[in-house]
Amino acid sequence: MNTIQVHQKAPTIDALELSLIGMPRPEAGVGQCIVEVASAGVNPSDVKATLGLMPHAVWPRTPGRDYAGVVVDGPSQWLGQQVWGSGGELGIRRDGTHAKYLRIGVEAVRAKPPAVSLIEAGAVGVPFITAYEGLRRAGMPKAGDVVLVGGGNGKVGQATIQIATALGARVFAVERGSEPYRGHASGPVRMIDASRETISTVVRDETGGHGADIVYNTVGSPYFEQANLAMAIGATQIFISTIEKPVPFDIFAFYRGQHTYVGVDTLAMDSQACAAILDALAPMFAAGQLKPFPVLPDYTYTLANAKDAYRAVLQGATERVVLTP
Repeated sequence: MNTIQVHQKAPTIDALELSLIGMPRPEAGVGQCIVEVASAGVNPSDVKATLGLMPHAVWPRTPGRDYAGVVVDGPSQWLGQQVWGSGGELGIRRDGTHAKYLRIGVEAVRAKPPAVSLIEAGAVGVPFITAYEGLRRAGMPKAGDVVLVGGGNGKVGQATIQIATALGARVFAVERGSEPYRGHASGPVRMIDASRETISTVVRDETGGHGADIVYNTVGSPYFEQANLAMAIGATQIFISTIEKPVPFDIFAFYRGQHTYVGVDTLAMDSQACAAILDALAPMFAAGQLKPFPVLPDYTYTLANAKDAYRAVLQGATERVVLTP
């Protein structure tokens, strides 16, 4: 078995001590499966964990939260099955998925939809789980609802847009410049150029003054004020990240608008909780309503080149970065 192991915190990727270690293939215990990993997405949180920026990180450890592969040991009904998964504890509080094999509890194992390839399935996890959890806690968009997505071309932004348009919502998406929407969608996406358009004005003018029923703010502070001004009465704004921690907050506008704020931290969701979300997403992938992110050769790395993969993510890769153990 080959596995990546991080030994200690490092201030930069270049200073990171990363070892490729050969180990015997693990054996499944009672209620466990051993998955031979075919694909493992590299998320910003994986890179932050390797740099010691996650407070619950255990050292040394193997990074990685997302995976897809084949069950090679465990209950007979799972042997040979192609599976996918993710978990907030993986790569943080226990060894993760950037390895040849992964030991995982049976209760967290889920069959991969046939419509999604193994290499694509390993890149679905965190972005789609984060998007779905935020929308779920906001009540899920309905046909005709208006959804505003800050950071629409980011991976969580794209996943949010896929889910919202599949459910019939009308979607506005914000980026810092003039660029088209880069992902799949089941309906039109109105891209807003924040460098030359006022977000709230566009959303209100083009919805007859109604505003956005759900705001999925994947960026945080840069869009906070404009997102608040764009919210409809009774709207919800979802946060998963920020640049500046403190922001101006108008309490009067908040309660008069009957607004709700939702914070989502998928690091707090273990593999079983993530599996429950994959249960909800799988039929949408199977039906073609949702599509996995393309996995391109230039963004696919072996375990031996994991540091290059982490560097690509840290530098803001626009495509999904994947390890293929």
